[in-house]
Amino acid sequence: DVGEVYSRLLDHRPVIQGEIRYFVKEFEEKRSLRELRVLENLKTTIFETNERVLPKCEQAMQDNLSETFKRLQAANAMIHRLQEREYEVRKLQAEKVTAREEKCIAHWEEFMKEQQNKRAEVDEEHRKAMERLKEQYSEMEKELAKYVSF
Repeated sequence: DVGEVYSRLLDHRPVIQGEIRYFVKEFEEKRSLRELRVLENLKTTIFETNERVLPKCEQAMQDNLSETFKRLQAANAMIHRLQEREYEVRKLQAEKVTAREEKCIAHWEEFMKEQQNKRAEVDEEHRKAMERLKEQYSEMEKELAKYVSF
């Protein structure tokens, strides 16, 4: 009897275990209902996204991509034309520079030939002047020799 009284008055394990089981059961039920609602909402959102939003996005993407692709092709063609024009302009400029260089080289060669001709003329004039001076000095020496004999 004492054991039974003791267990009824002081041993609360069976009551506590029952309360714990009840609490766990209630918690799992409420939790599972809440998670079930969350999963149902996710399922609805995914279904709506797959059925409505995704096709709209794909269509908008296709429309915009084709328009963007056309614009990019047009821009690429324009840039290609600009590059060709720039290449032609640079080619013409290079040809002009080459022509100017050739003209300058020809002018320089002509100038150098003229300088050589002028130098030859000056050398010839100098040689003739030297001969005239030699003749003049030799005549002056002869005349001076006549006066020295006095």
